[in-house]
Amino acid sequence: MKKNIGNRFAFYPTPVIVAGAFVDGKPDFTLVAHIGIVSHDAALISLNKAHYINRGIKQNKVLSVNIVDESWLGQAAAAGGISGQNADKSSLFHYTRGASNAPIIDEAKLSMECVVEDVYEIGAFENFIVKVVNTFAEESILTESGKPDYQKFKPVLFEMPNYTFLKTGDTLGGCKSFLKKI
Repeated sequence: MKKNIGNRFAFYPTPVIVAGAFVDGKPDFTLVAHIGIVSHDAALISLNKAHYINRGIKQNKVLSVNIVDESWLGQAAAAGGISGQNADKSSLFHYTRGASNAPIIDEAKLSMECVVEDVYEIGAFENFIVKVVNTFAEESILTESGKPDYQKFKPVLFEMPNYTFLKTGDTLGGCKSFLKKI
């Protein structure tokens, strides 16, 4: 029997990312776990309104989405534990400017350069609807057909109820392999 545990959010775990944007000419970075897929080329990046980086995202209409793996989790956690209002985080990561001028983190094996399509405010959060314009991936994490191989990459996941980071697991099979005949 299921137990009602209240209005707890249960969509987790989600991939951990570090968002990057320029604020007043300097790169700023913050850890984000409130993300979602909106369409095949768009995503939702949800940030508390108090985040310093929001100002730069709204001013420049671009940001990078850098997916975290275990190799740089410590740096990523630091990006989330320090406010850009209190400290200069511009030297926290080596970065390359993308075509849209978003700071792409060099340490990230998979990064997406995004342009802001819209912003929705819900309570204390600003929800950025972003369109992916470029995806950058290290060749070592790609399949022979040029797609990300998450068995090689293994991004870090975050789950909210217990505030923990998780490793990605094993592949269960292709989604069509689980179809049942009616």
